[in-house]
Amino acid sequence: MSTTAAKALSLLDHFTEEEPEFGLSELARRAQGHKASVHRLLGALVDAGLIEQNTQTRRYRLGSGLLRLAQIREATSPIASIVHQSLDRLMAETGETAHGSVISGNALATIGIRESTRSTRVSLVTGEVLPLHSTASGMVVLATGSEELTARILAAPLARRTIFTITDPEELGDKIATVRAQGYAVSEEENEDDVFGIAAPFFDSSGLSYGALAVAAPCHRMSDALRAQIIIALAREAKAVTQAIGGHMPPAHAAALRRTLKTLQDPQAKA
Repeated sequence: MSTTAAKALSLLDHFTEEEPEFGLSELARRAQGHKASVHRLLGALVDAGLIEQNTQTRRYRLGSGLLRLAQIREATSPIASIVHQSLDRLMAETGETAHGSVISGNALATIGIRESTRSTRVSLVTGEVLPLHSTASGMVVLATGSEELTARILAAPLARRTIFTITDPEELGDKIATVRAQGYAVSEEENEDDVFGIAAPFFDSSGLSYGALAVAAPCHRMSDALRAQIIIALAREAKAVTQAIGGHMPPAHAAALRRTLKTLQDPQAKA
C-alpha cells in the first residue's frame, strides 16, 4: 500500500461512535498532519464515498460507501453475526459485558458488544479501537497471531494507558509467552482503571488468530469462581466462532487450553 493511501485510510480510525464528526482543523490535529495535506486526503476519501461532509456544519463523517462494503463483506464472509451469537451466550452466562473484536492493522476493531445489565458494569462503544499491548483481547491475539504482527508491536512505542500498563517490550514479550502457554489472556487495569478483562482468540483458516472474544467486569467483582466460569465459557465460544468461520485451532493452542481447563475443573490436577 502506498504511503498516501495508508495516510488517507488511517483518517478513518479517528471516527468513533462517541466522536462521529470532525472539522478539518480538528482532524488535522488528531492525525498530526498539515491541514492542507489532510484536506487533500479527505477529498480522495469523499470521492470514494468513504467520507462525506455535512452540508450544514461542513464537518466530516463516515460515508455511506462504508455501509455498502460492510454489507458485501458480511454477506460473503459473515463474522459479525456469528460473533454476536456467542456474545449473547457469554453475557447471559456470566452476567458481565461481553465483546468481540477483529484484527485491524496494529489494533483491534470492536465488532460486537453485549453490555451487562448490572448497574455497575464495563461499557464499550461500537467500533472502538483496542490497543494490542494493554488489553486482554490484544495480548491473546499477539500470542496466537503472526510473528510479524507481534514483532511490529514490540518494536513500536508502547503507550501507557494506566499505571499498570506494560510499556517495556521485554516484559510484554514475557507476558505474551505466558498467554500462549495458558491459552487465554488477562488484563487487570492495564488498559482502563477498575476493569478486569479476560479474552480467548478465534482463528482463521490459516490457523492464526483473526480476533478475540472477551468478557470484562469491574475489578471488585472478579472472584476466582467468576474468573474460572468466564475462561471456560470463552474457550467454548471461541471454538464455536472458529468453526463457524471455517478456521481451525492450532494443536499447540488446543493443548494449552486443555491443560488450563483441566486445572480449572480439577484444581488438584497438574497443569
